[in-house]
Amino acid sequence: MHDNGLRGGDVIGVILAGGRGERLAPLTRDRTKGAVPFGGMFRLIDFTLSNALHSGLRQIYLLPQYKYASLKRHLNLGWSLFRPELEESLTVVPPQEGIVDGWYRGTADAVHLNREALFHSQPDVTVVLSSDHVYRMDYTDLVEFHREQAADLTISCVEVAEETAHRFGILQTGSGGRVHAFEEKPATRKIPSSSPGKVRASMGLYVFDTRCLRQVLLEDAARASSSHDFGHDVIPSMIQAGYRVHAFDARFADRACYWRDIGEVDALWDANMDLLGASPEFDLWDRRWPILSHRPQLAPARLVGSSQIGESMLSPGCVVNSACVSRSVLSRGVRIDPGAEVVDSVLFDEVHVGAGARVERAILDKRVTI
Repeated sequence: MHDNGLRGGDVIGVILAGGRGERLAPLTRDRTKGAVPFGGMFRLIDFTLSNALHSGLRQIYLLPQYKYASLKRHLNLGWSLFRPELEESLTVVPPQEGIVDGWYRGTADAVHLNREALFHSQPDVTVVLSSDHVYRMDYTDLVEFHREQAADLTISCVEVAEETAHRFGILQTGSGGRVHAFEEKPATRKIPSSSPGKVRASMGLYVFDTRCLRQVLLEDAARASSSHDFGHDVIPSMIQAGYRVHAFDARFADRACYWRDIGEVDALWDANMDLLGASPEFDLWDRRWPILSHRPQLAPARLVGSSQIGESMLSPGCVVNSACVSRSVLSRGVRIDPGAEVVDSVLFDEVHVGAGARVERAILDKRVTI
């Protein structure tokens, strides 16, 4: 485990984990986005939590809302790593009174309504994180940059292809990385390209001066026209009001500089495929920055008979019996019966593929039988 410079009560992390994840349906029918399985043995939340832990961030608050029972169970089983005697904590903050129709009105509303629980230790800096991104990143450089710039808000950014701009918050910056314009998921983009064929996109990773954050959340809560969302409302309003908003070009903790927003089913499938091969785009076996998670005690994967396996990942508890598996990710306890074929697919825990069945370019949810 790394031991970097964000220890202490002056920096807290807030993970937004409350969305319905409608674009990931039906995989989010019974679970929140952060609890969606990934890579055979992980949940999406594990990547943000691992980054926070390796960065030395030791006071973390999780704001869930939608069907978070499985997420809470996963955290209880796999993330009891924090030591209260050292003022370390991972705190799940349940939805508070004041929610409209049982739902937060937006991401900013979730933080605003929980302000007393989040800010009781009077932190100087608040790092706002997402629960559904796959990447390795040391947040220390980001927080140090924020402090050096004396910024009110720092937005961590990556360059993405122009044709994907509608999926992200897009920034325009000037000298010194000062943000002059911000558009959240624009249907028609007005902000120019940052380089040929590329635009600068927000990672949904924000560092706020806490006093400023509390002030802008109060202002946003009083604004009747607001949807109370960081990207749609708070950030553009801050820029317009003259707050010091800066962009930080993300520095990743792996050579591939890999970052994926797992907001859609296709993105989840693509990112799982990125794990495969001799030189995967994202290497889960990088010991310099391990991804932590709950590890149930299961027997090793077992291949029976004349099974053929190519460029695939088999998790503990899997049994492949005289079957063919190619370019696929098999989660814990998957069973593949004789004569079956699994190609270019992602199978969640305890999936059963019966004799002679064929699964191709699919994601099968937990305990599905084919």
